[in-house]
Amino acid sequence: MMKPDYWYKQSAVIPYRKRDGKTKILLITSRSKNKWIIPKGIIEPELSPQKSAAKEALEEAGVVGKVDAGIIATYKYKKWGGICEVQVYAMRVNEILNEWEEDFRSRKWIDPNNFEKFVKNNNLIKVLNKFCVLQRNAN
Repeated sequence: MMKPDYWYKQSAVIPYRKRDGKTKILLITSRSKNKWIIPKGIIEPELSPQKSAAKEALEEAGVVGKVDAGIIATYKYKKWGGICEVQVYAMRVNEILNEWEEDFRSRKWIDPNNFEKFVKNNNLIKVLNKFCVLQRNAN
């Protein structure tokens, strides 16, 4: 069943924080709890991709922060009988909520060099690798 066209345009964030000079990224579980992922969703028609991604981070991961203007990467995947295109941004977290809309999801702060222990999706692995390279180059 095809969905409205805008459902196939999505945005996501890699939530991260820095403590004592070390970067950690936040992963969350999928709805089915069998995969570690990043917050992602449909770009709401009235929101920019960055604002939409920040909204997903709040709803799915219970974190608030500043979304970078630049896209880290894009990827595509099949869903709803079509192809979804996802724009991924970095988001520096400045607030972590104890209660949030989708708090049935687990969340885990991890060292960016260890994400492959958790993440199995090849698209997400490529995106996280790119994030890690950008972080190393920024330091």
